[in-house]
Amino acid sequence: MSSTRQRDDRRAAWWFLLPVAAGFVIFYGYPAARGAWYSVTDYTMLNTPSFVGGENYTKLLADDQFWHSLRVTAWYVVLNIVSQTVLALGIAALMHRLTGSVLLRATLLVPWLVPNVTIGLLWMWLLDTNLGFVNHLVTSFGLAPVGFLTDATLAMPSVAGINTWAYTGYTALLLYAGMLQIPQYLYESAAIDGAGEWRMFHRITRPLLRPVLALVLVVSLIGSFQIFDTVAVTTQGDPASATRVIYLYIYEQAFKYFHLGYAAAAAVCLALILGVFTAVQMRLLRASRSDLA
Repeated sequence: MSSTRQRDDRRAAWWFLLPVAAGFVIFYGYPAARGAWYSVTDYTMLNTPSFVGGENYTKLLADDQFWHSLRVTAWYVVLNIVSQTVLALGIAALMHRLTGSVLLRATLLVPWLVPNVTIGLLWMWLLDTNLGFVNHLVTSFGLAPVGFLTDATLAMPSVAGINTWAYTGYTALLLYAGMLQIPQYLYESAAIDGAGEWRMFHRITRPLLRPVLALVLVVSLIGSFQIFDTVAVTTQGDPASATRVIYLYIYEQAFKYFHLGYAAAAAVCLALILGVFTAVQMRLLRASRSDLA
């Protein structure tokens, strides 16, 4: 009787999973396989794809623009993940220890709900060198206008700052949800022993939050490598290619120069890089294990 019920439960589970699996194959699996095929062809959208083997990958290895876009993207990833994680962790810790306000949590989600294109346009106007409100404040203190999006040194930190503003609230809520799973008696015992807030965070919150923090870092890493719309709206890869990230490079190769096979090869390389980084990150952070025993 028990084994029959178990088989029935498995059959029902497969039926529930079927729509998701079908959607994954149609919208992710098939495009990925087709992209992998295009990466070994000379497809330009104007011809019938013909097999060229590893020619596109050989060209990529010798393409300085490809490596430049990877370096630019890596710099953005570092800026975005560090700033976003540190701020989100601080906000989550403050909410956990001081307030659980539903209104505050809803407010934190507002920037995340706004489309990236809208956020890009908003901050492009705010940071405009001549007419932007931020530079209006800067000049009101007698300082020279700052080219946040036109200076090669400041452009990428500015883009990272825009996305940090947009996603920190969402990241903070994920971390806050993880903190809520930590037993309260641990904090009470530590407080009785005379531990301060910083010591409790360092000895209790941070170690027990590791699985959730690992998830947040992996999602942030993948999302940061996929930065496109904010750059496309604010800087278009300028100034002097200082913000020409890998997604913008792939987009230009595919839809500006019509080198679809070559762009597909770059996309495959990016997927492999993300896979390696994610695996290493999960291993280093021991994401599958928790100190909460």
